[in-house]
Parts: sequence; C-alpha cells; structure tokens
Amino acid sequence: MGIGRSKQFRKLPQVLLMGLDSAGKSTLLFKQQRGVVMETSPTLGFNVVTVELNKKTSLTVWDVGGQRSMRPNWKYYLEGCKLLVFVVDSSDRSRMDEAQKALKKILSDEHLKGVPLLVLANKKDLPNSMTIREVSTLLDLDSYTDRVWEIQACSALQGLGLQQAFLSIAKLLKKS
Repeated sequence: MGIGRSKQFRKLPQVLLMGLDSAGKSTLLFKQQRGVVMETSPTLGFNVVTVELNKKTSLTVWDVGGQRSMRPNWKYYLEGCKLLVFVVDSSDRSRMDEAQKALKKILSDEHLKGVPLLVLANKKDLPNSMTIREVSTLLDLDSYTDRVWEIQACSALQGLGLQQAFLSIAKLLKKS
C-alpha cells in the first residue's frame, strides 16, 4: 500500500507559487485548500500543499517565500516545475516594476523554458486595484511569446476567482 501511494505522489504535477512578499500567495493557497482565511506570516522557505480540485484531480503546490532575501533561492525550486503561478498584489502599483523584474528573471531560467505561466492579480476586492490589462502591461506579459500564459484576477481574502484559477492550473497542466 505504501509503495502505491508514493508512486501516486510522484505523479502529481509540481506547481510553483511565486511572487513578491505580501502578494497573498499563502493566503490564497490555504483559502483554496481549507476554505478559510488563515492567519499567515511571511513564508521563510516554502510550504507544500496538496489541493484537491475534484475526485480525480489533486495538485501539489509549492508556495515559495517571496522576500527579497529569499529570491536568490528561487532557482533551487525550478527543476521539475510543470507550471509557474506568479501572484501579484494588484493594489500595489509601487511594486509592479519589482514584480516585473522578478518574473523576468525567474522565467529566464533554463528549467522554466516553455513552462506555462498563470499570473494571479490578487486583491481585486480592494478599491484601488488595477485591472488585469494594467497588470499584464506592467508585467510585460506580451513579451513572453515562448510560452502559454494566462492572467486572472482574484481575491484570496474573499475567495473570489480562486476555484477558477485552480481549474485553469489543471487545464494548463494538461496542455503542457
């Protein structure tokens, strides 16, 4: 029984959840997994969570800390990645340039060549949040012609758009 189980876990796709600190990565992951907003603190290192989408599909998601001091270590999580989910705080215009540079750097890694990208513009519930068109432009997503990418708005605190985002993750994984 134990052997079959470990084989099953090896077959689960590896999804990386990355983005700058305070973008809401852990909040949205735990909201989707447990259905509740949990008190989170800055992720030091990473969290690994299995999210059940339905009876047939579960995803292993690696939520990697986004503090500036952690970003040099992002490269160590990329091998075997099947999909990158990059989360941005769509209410924080002042950090979009930093987010754009961090995304460009991570996508230039050879391990992510051709890996699909899903950008989640989180915090859409806040009154000053940007549209997905604005976020897409500020992240220069149109320049990524070498991969499939999508962008969606969501609110981790309210749970808005999370189910759709995780269904998109499953769909993008099937295409890759």
